[in-house]
Amino acid sequence: MNERWLPLALGVAWALGTAVLGASLTTIGPWYQGLERPWFQPPDWAFGPAWTLIFALSGYALMRAWRAGAGRLLLGVFVLNGGLNALWSFLFFTSRRPNWALIEIVPLWLSILAMIWLAARHDRVAAWCIMPYIAWVSFAAVLNLAIVRLNGPFG
Repeated sequence: MNERWLPLALGVAWALGTAVLGASLTTIGPWYQGLERPWFQPPDWAFGPAWTLIFALSGYALMRAWRAGAGRLLLGVFVLNGGLNALWSFLFFTSRRPNWALIEIVPLWLSILAMIWLAARHDRVAAWCIMPYIAWVSFAAVLNLAIVRLNGPFG
């Protein structure tokens, strides 16, 4: 592949791959609908657009940072993050274990922090593009905790 297109391909592949994998593990069915959820949870329809924007901005950040000289370490952290993002969806929705997902959100959050830190070393705009991701996952952690408290114990 032409070096000019590689950063774009990496950003798009990460964003689409992470989104598709996470979505495939997310089932909004009777189990989820039956959970008591906190008053401050956004409506279900808001999650799709939020994640789309987050993944698009983060993929763009990967592209920018790669073009600015970030190397395989940044790419590795993005790949790790994609796996952790999918694992959270698997634990929460597929396994129906919000309590385990709450524990797993810590390494997920740390991987986003690492993405920001590594991107910032090469491109400040790239780092800022990842900020909505860490903000949303921080909010998701609060939602996850509230769901565990309102509905636990699980398992």
